[in-house]
Amino acid sequence: MERPEILLTSILPQKGMTMLQEHCAITYPERIPHFSRDEILDRLPGKTGLVSLLSDRIDRTMLDAGDRLKVIANYAVGYNNIDCAEASKRRIVVTNTPDVLTETTADLTFSLILAIARRIVEADRFMRSGAFTGWLPNLLLGTDVHGKTLGIVGFGRIGQAVAKRAHGFGMHVLYSDVEPRSHAVERTYEAIYCDLTTLLGEANFVSLHVPLTEHTRHLLSEQELSCMKPGAFLINVARGPVVDETALIKALRNKTIAGCALDVYENEPEVASELLALDNTILVPHIGSATEETRANMAVMVAESILSVVIRGDCPCYIVNPEIYSM
Repeated sequence: MERPEILLTSILPQKGMTMLQEHCAITYPERIPHFSRDEILDRLPGKTGLVSLLSDRIDRTMLDAGDRLKVIANYAVGYNNIDCAEASKRRIVVTNTPDVLTETTADLTFSLILAIARRIVEADRFMRSGAFTGWLPNLLLGTDVHGKTLGIVGFGRIGQAVAKRAHGFGMHVLYSDVEPRSHAVERTYEAIYCDLTTLLGEANFVSLHVPLTEHTRHLLSEQELSCMKPGAFLINVARGPVVDETALIKALRNKTIAGCALDVYENEPEVASELLALDNTILVPHIGSATEETRANMAVMVAESILSVVIRGDCPCYIVNPEIYSM
């Protein structure tokens, strides 16, 4: 029996690679970290499945090249990089990797909250420079996290996991979303619903956990940032374009807000030079899910999605466009 041909745009953690190699003929970049767009387009014809990263733009041109595609397994919880509507028209299954990275991303979120509040990165640079000459009353003063108000924008799985951690620090939790969650959820996480403007005006820390859609692009721009407290901090581990980066840089320069900690960027992988130059920022390279355990579990999920479609003919567990099964 002919083995289905699968294209991986990047090497996965070994367990996922092994699962695919047992049943499929896989093509992947052996000498480079990731195939370029042109390299993907060259290799995609004839392939039954595609394992993509969030950085891969799977648009109509790419789908045209994938003339035999049955499934696209996105190695990410988000899938804004894929033209899902067009994929559905072509009856191509699209899957993602939710749930498995919830706790890990919440851990990073709270790491960033603590780091920006207590100036951890700045203090590390200070020590390495040899500037430390002894304890002083006013040396690198930060701000307390305990007892403060955390505003969570987007109260899904990750937002709720962040709220759970916040209560360990005695924080008050506000949240904003398209609609309030059930009373049971609010009681569980001791979270109070409010509109975005109210949240921005009351929170000491604002943490973003919304998907990137046409409605959330530049959800926080100059007007919204101006609603934040001058001593407040912005945390973004969601998607870069949720924040108007030009407006954010202006707010940071003008001390409209105290600082920000970012895991994602508007023009990723490019990072604005102005952000790099500011002292009141912490910038990390999209590592929300970056633990060995989580990335390995994500690899298993994408492999399982591919095998469900091309080997077993099943509906995969995490399917973004289930409507194709009812067409």
